[in-house]
Amino acid sequence: MSLPDITPELAAGMPGLRGRMLAHQPLADLTWFRVGGPAQVLFAPADEDDLAYFLARLPGEVPVTVIGLGSNLIVRDGGVPGVVIRLGRGFNAIAVEEGYRLRVGTAVPDVKAARAAADAGIDGLAFYRGIPGGIGGALRMNAGAHGGETKDVLVEARAVDRAGNVRVLGNADFGYSYRHSDAPADLVFTQALFQGRPGEPAAILAEMERITAAREASQPIREKTGGSTFKNPPGHKAWQLIDAAGCRGLMRGAAQMSPMHCNFMINTGGATAADIEALGEDVRARVKAHSGVGLEWEIKRIGIPAD
Repeated sequence: MSLPDITPELAAGMPGLRGRMLAHQPLADLTWFRVGGPAQVLFAPADEDDLAYFLARLPGEVPVTVIGLGSNLIVRDGGVPGVVIRLGRGFNAIAVEEGYRLRVGTAVPDVKAARAAADAGIDGLAFYRGIPGGIGGALRMNAGAHGGETKDVLVEARAVDRAGNVRVLGNADFGYSYRHSDAPADLVFTQALFQGRPGEPAAILAEMERITAAREASQPIREKTGGSTFKNPPGHKAWQLIDAAGCRGLMRGAAQMSPMHCNFMINTGGATAADIEALGEDVRARVKAHSGVGLEWEIKRIGIPAD
């Protein structure tokens, strides 16, 4: 299915727009799996004001999807209808504030935020070194690793809603639980404020190196992957359930459950989004049949299948 080019009519209603709006823009290269179809429209706002201007004038019937660094994402092969928003240079500022706080734009990679906190002697954010994504995604899914979660350190976040209004949400407004938030789906997060504690830069950096070594030893981080595929069910570890169901190394086309860490899917070369998603559903079915436990996707899946 070919999605029509709607950028001329959108641009006509937004004469003051400063960001880039591109029709039929490929998304595969923006994801770690390197698969998927195009965005009907890809919009990269110049800054928060430009994002608010765009959303306030975007027709209500046009769907909006937000993507970050593409590390925890499957874009289906038919592409994504409507507008895909990807934040860039105007959302990558980092500022150290009094009281061991760090203010971070949502386009900043988690690892860069962790490093900035370490350099400033702010402890408590080193766990972000082990999360392959950006701050925007971390806010949305309560990202965590190595004993820390976003809910433990977030003070507040700025966002723009579908009507173009700028909003500020406190930690409690997110309703955080394991890999989940109750924040309204239409919010596009632009900035986060984190609370750390006093620490020694050398000790924090040493902890980050330990996290790096642990990841490299146990996860296929140099492959085309999407990080953890499924959430850990209550009382279980997803990888153990997958392993027990005989799914370590299982393949569908060129998609594979990693032999190194079987809760990671990898594109071994030439896989389609359909291959990867079907492999995940196959694993879910086998785990359910073997253990009776239903696995829930942690990887976000967007768009439509190919014809």
